[in-house]
Amino acid sequence: MILRDPIHGLVAFERPSEELVVRLLDTREVQRLRRVRSLGVTSLAFPGAEHSRFAHAVGAAHVMSLFLQRMCSLSTELSPSERPSLEDEQLGLAAALLHDIGHGPLSHLFEEVFVGAPKHERWTSALLLDPDSDVCRVLHETDPSLPASVNQLVHGHHSKPWLAHAVSGTFDVDRCDYLLRDSYMTGVRYGLFDLPWLLRSLRIARSAGGDATLAVDGTKGLSAVEGFFLARLFMYQQVYFHKASRAAEVMIRSLFARAVELQQMHPGDSPLPPVLAALANRTTVSPRDYASLDDSVLWTCIDRWQSESNDPILRDLAGRIQRRSLFKSAALDDEDAQRAPELLEALQKIVADAGFDPKYYAAYDIASTGLFDEASVPSEAMYVCYSRRAPRVLSRASLLLGKLRGERLTTRRLMFPFEVRDQVATLLGRSPQLSLALPF
Repeated sequence: MILRDPIHGLVAFERPSEELVVRLLDTREVQRLRRVRSLGVTSLAFPGAEHSRFAHAVGAAHVMSLFLQRMCSLSTELSPSERPSLEDEQLGLAAALLHDIGHGPLSHLFEEVFVGAPKHERWTSALLLDPDSDVCRVLHETDPSLPASVNQLVHGHHSKPWLAHAVSGTFDVDRCDYLLRDSYMTGVRYGLFDLPWLLRSLRIARSAGGDATLAVDGTKGLSAVEGFFLARLFMYQQVYFHKASRAAEVMIRSLFARAVELQQMHPGDSPLPPVLAALANRTTVSPRDYASLDDSVLWTCIDRWQSESNDPILRDLAGRIQRRSLFKSAALDDEDAQRAPELLEALQKIVADAGFDPKYYAAYDIASTGLFDEASVPSEAMYVCYSRRAPRVLSRASLLLGKLRGERLTTRRLMFPFEVRDQVATLLGRSPQLSLALPF
């Protein structure tokens, strides 16, 4: 099979180990990912960001294929038992392709909408191990032990550390694809890094316990690794934590929280379709029923509520989302953050005085991510190799990564309807004319 991809160009799955990828692509669980956007509602800020989890899954499998080819070229640095086998290649490719099959509608946002529902990682495991799922059937036909092995590898567990790191590690195939893909599809250049050079600079190092683990060439690869982490930092700053995306997410959370509340108030007249109602009630949902959910389910609810709902809050929030009349946001600096509870209480009063229910129309939004977290277990760490001295972990080899280690990027914002932005600007001591501009 040969595909064209906007990020990687020609993507070919033609080697014997890649036959399994071709079969898995036609399963209903993988095809569902065509109908799940990778970046949720980010297209409300970046119009091109409408790419799917399916495209990302194909890209991750392609990066895994490139990685495995590189590992085969390093076979002389590995003992016979450590070298990539056909089974290892099938396993790695399947894990790369299937790592996201548990994502719900609008990807990560879905987990915040239905608080308490299982996370996408648990749904991935459920679908991989469910005998009624297509992916489990295809994996089982290849090898009866493969569903369980793929499930373990998706969660970063394998006897060969270099393979586990490729699926869940410092810069795994998932991150390598989504940074490049999200950067391209949003139309920004913040997420670019040199993937071919990074792969070419991979080496094998030995941990203190003698395990073969991944490393990069200290003279050639360190700058590519640093570029990867800078790309990730900039994408979070400029795209993933964008104020318009975060405002839309806050509104969708409020909207579905109201729908859940209405269901609890009127169990016989739930505004939610059956599967979503079951998730909201935290009752058992089968993997097959869960796999019936995609973005269209949520957008159909939103469209119906904004035109048909008798509840004014549900109707208004749904209409605002449909029209892209998003909440305004006010960024809080470190001094503001220290008085966040006080500011939120004041915001809630402003919103209530304007006739809105602060439970749904006022929020304190915090977005945070680690910049570089180095593994504490030596066998799981990433190393830098040198010709005349012992390997070093990344944080000791790179001044930049040493500074980023353990640090977090955090944004804090108040969210509220545009009708009260002048009052909020006054609350924060800012000029209404200069602050809180429309979130384009």
